[in-house]
Parts: sequence; structure tokens; C-alpha cells
Amino acid sequence: MGYWDMVDTVWGAVSIYDGPEVFLAGYGAAPEPARNLLAAHWCQSEVCNGGFDQFFFNDTGVLAPEAVEGFRAIGLGEMADVVAEAMSVFLIYYPRDRDERVERLEKLDADEKFCALEERFYELMPTFEPAADAYATAHSDVAS
Repeated sequence: MGYWDMVDTVWGAVSIYDGPEVFLAGYGAAPEPARNLLAAHWCQSEVCNGGFDQFFFNDTGVLAPEAVEGFRAIGLGEMADVVAEAMSVFLIYYPRDRDERVERLEKLDADEKFCALEERFYELMPTFEPAADAYATAHSDVAS
């Protein structure tokens, strides 16, 4: 089983577009292996497309804490650490609410920090799909 097969089982059930409460309810109802892969997938997809600034600016930022957990679950602790470090620019707590995240991002000068973290993240990207596929295969008995 490829990781996308498992992500696809929860893709429509977990909304990142309707705020933190709706996201957390759908995410919590999804099987743990599928939700770990979903969060890690969204994060890597957004970061690879436009960096951490895009990930946090877009609706996908709602799942940053879950992306850290997802990367750890699939055995990519170093990627989890990079995402957690990127989240630390928000200081006291990570805002799940998109409007608050965007407002705080606009006040931060995180470009230099994000640039270095993105380089580390991109170096690790070749490990993502094999680890995600292996995790999906190992948990295929709870795919839905």
C-alpha cells in the first residue's frame, strides 16, 4: 500500500478550511495512521511548494502540531524537529487560527530562519515517501 492510498481514505473527511474546531473534530475521528500521514503529507506538500511561510500562511497551518506528530510516527524525527523549530517563531504558543497566524507572521522577520530550516527540510525530503509508504504498509490493517 502506498501512503497516498491511506491518505485518500480520510482526505474528504478532515477539513483544514473551516477553522481549528472543525479540523480537530475530523482529524480526531480519523484512524491514527491515516491522520498521521495526512498531516505529514500536507506539510511536506506546502513546504516544498512555497516554504514554511506558505505552510503557515495557508489554511494548512492549522495542522502544524499534527504534522510534527505525523513525521515522528512515520519515523522521520529529524523532519519533525525542523517543523517544530519553524513553529517556534510564533514564540509563546502556536496559533491554529489562520487570521491570527497571518497577523503574527506579518510582524515576524522569520525569512532568514525559515530559509535555513527549509534547506534542512529539502535535504530530508528524499526520505519522506519511502518512510510514508512503509508506514502505510505496516498499518494497512487500519486503513479505514
